Amino acid sequence: MGQRDMDKPNHPHKTVGDVPIRRSPRIQNQAKPNPGLLAAKKNAMQKMGNKKQTATFSFVHDIYQTARESKGMAQLPTGVVFDEKMCEHECLWDRNYPECPERLSGVIQRCGALGLLSRCLRIDATVASEAQLASLHKHEQVELLKSTHKYTDEEYLETLSSKYDAIFIHPSSWECALLAAGSAIQLVDEICNGKVQNGMALVRPPGHHAMRGEYCGYCFFNNVALAAEHALSKGLKRILIVDWDVHHGQGTQQMFYNDPRVVYFSFHRYEHGSFWPNLRESDFDYIGEGPGRGFNFNIPLNQTGMTDADYLAVFHDVLLQMAYEFDPELILISAGYDAALGCPEGEMELTPAVYAHFISSLMGLANGKLAVVLEGGYCIKSLAEGAAMTLRALLGDPCPNIGSVGPPSPSMLETILNIIYAQRQYWKCFRNYLDVYSIHEPPSESEKRHLPAIRYEFNEPIPEKYATRNCYPVQNLDFRRRISAQLDSLIKGANLFIPPYKVSFVYDPRMMEHKNYEDRDHIEKPSRIFSIHKMHEEFGLLKRLHILTGRYATDEELLYAHSKNHLKQVKDFKEMSPKELIKMKDAFHSVYFHQESYQAARLAAGCLLQVVDSVMTGESSNGVAVIRPPGHHADIDDPCGFCIFNSVSVAAMYAMKQYNLQRILIVDWDVHHGNGTQEIFLEDPRVLYISVHRFDNGDFFPHTGDGAALHVGRLEGTGFNVNIPWNKSNMGNGDYVAAFYRVILPIAYQFNP
Repeated sequence: MGQRDMDKPNHPHKTVGDVPIRRSPRIQNQAKPNPGLLAAKKNAMQKMGNKKQTATFSFVHDIYQTARESKGMAQLPTGVVFDEKMCEHECLWDRNYPECPERLSGVIQRCGALGLLSRCLRIDATVASEAQLASLHKHEQVELLKSTHKYTDEEYLETLSSKYDAIFIHPSSWECALLAAGSAIQLVDEICNGKVQNGMALVRPPGHHAMRGEYCGYCFFNNVALAAEHALSKGLKRILIVDWDVHHGQGTQQMFYNDPRVVYFSFHRYEHGSFWPNLRESDFDYIGEGPGRGFNFNIPLNQTGMTDADYLAVFHDVLLQMAYEFDPELILISAGYDAALGCPEGEMELTPAVYAHFISSLMGLANGKLAVVLEGGYCIKSLAEGAAMTLRALLGDPCPNIGSVGPPSPSMLETILNIIYAQRQYWKCFRNYLDVYSIHEPPSESEKRHLPAIRYEFNEPIPEKYATRNCYPVQNLDFRRRISAQLDSLIKGANLFIPPYKVSFVYDPRMMEHKNYEDRDHIEKPSRIFSIHKMHEEFGLLKRLHILTGRYATDEELLYAHSKNHLKQVKDFKEMSPKELIKMKDAFHSVYFHQESYQAARLAAGCLLQVVDSVMTGESSNGVAVIRPPGHHADIDDPCGFCIFNSVSVAAMYAMKQYNLQRILIVDWDVHHGNGTQEIFLEDPRVLYISVHRFDNGDFFPHTGDGAALHVGRLEGTGFNVNIPWNKSNMGNGDYVAAFYRVILPIAYQFNP
């Protein structure tokens, strides 16, 4: 839709008769009990008869406890551990072997070139003790690798390597493997001890294929599993391991398969068992055993070419919802980059930048305690860039834009449904995700049912001797050049600018001049913003923020979202007497007026514009405006619901006009539907408005019915209005988590604001 004529709104002027007047929540009628529910309860009580009821005890949950406990918390440094000595491990008899020293040196070089290493706290690389290795690995396997230390008989080393699947042994392998495992353990130790917030271990050889008694897949000791075991020994009770290496980490899975303290979550190329390591146990139905049942998640990728959209769908639909329910105390990431674009082993198409999005989404869990440990990745350019984007995200830098993200592929959608089917009885977050049917009842014509099918298409025998040379995929020169150019374009196009300030903040006490003449204790009172500002001060936040100076929005700026009649009406408040203002409020919906309302409301809008300017000019990454009166109920013509001017709508229009933005996302989680914001942008495809609100089938304020899910926009704006209406009270964290990951974020990633 083009520019609106704000002087002539395209809807009739609303009067008080259009919608019921909003009453104070203190006197608002409570919803009447459902007669059917009352009858059911009465019937149940009658059936119980005179049965003696046992006493029940109810414990009150303190919803503010977590906030109070976080009062003294602040972001700790990001740790990084590496040692160039691990580059000594290489294949002596095949110089083209993909697991090569350049994998590590390339990552270190790229992280250094971006200035990331200097911003981290350097952790000294440490060798793992044999006692630590013995916690998960058999003594014979430890001693065998130890016996090869500095052994220079190349023929013997190759013969020994051929006994294991995809292994080469070098005279330095023992020492390098100890450094890799020890560095991962040391990183976790520093995180658990509170020395660093999070961190990354740049190590090789990798570890996630290493089993208790067998080397496998370039791996000798299982670095991540050993680090997790170390954390468990320190008393941790819930650890989440996310393994996004393109190969299944069967070693890690086996070590924690019956342990409910560890959730192992693996993305991996599978192709119904035809892709290495060709294991039946890599499929979706292997979910753990004994007390660990339900704590193992396999995400088998049954086709190549999977994209950012496919992986993000798994994050949103499965991983993050489960993780918030599990509530881990520590997250370990087996960070392989062989699903990134260009890797000959993975043949997937993840952009390097998407790894920053993965990390960012996990940082809200475990109090931000993430330990990232390098695994695979065999296209040096995409490996180095993906690892650098990971470390950059750990440092808290903004995620690079990855463009509009479409829907997952049909193959990935099938996998997601299979996972939910297999895990739904173990996790609450999946129980109401899909309808359940009986296979003995035929479906109706309109029903779409999903029945998981297990396919395993590998039947080759285990060889007595494994190949040690030329046993890996090779890309032709034209393909490598094309991929290199594509990666160069992605790298060049990524905006890695870091604003000088992370968070800007604006507050102006003059907004407290807007008061209720009749009720000094009205719930929308001046002390609301004063209390917020004071709480920021008590938490020590103000000294960490970039403080902006408030300003008044101009009349021209206010007219971006409001009509001239509305502006004139509010400006006239300062000339009216208190009695006139008290009488005037009765013509509107749940709003009061004061002689200073115009000044306070335009100050609120102007303060928000200060934040918009700070973010858009690159001064700060993001910002917070503590302002009042609120705004989202005010529409083009009328104040409504405590709101005078719609500050957010003014800010969105301002950003489009001043900075030529074409896509703006507004997320409104106020418990009331922002009917004003919806109306202002109802026909505008440049603004995606998403509102999560209590609705009660239209019985909750603002009572208009416009907050229903079926209101999706109008004309060119159709599809750009998303309402998530709650039709009952007491919606909790789980409901909002589901709304964000099932609805808000998938739509937002497609919209690409």
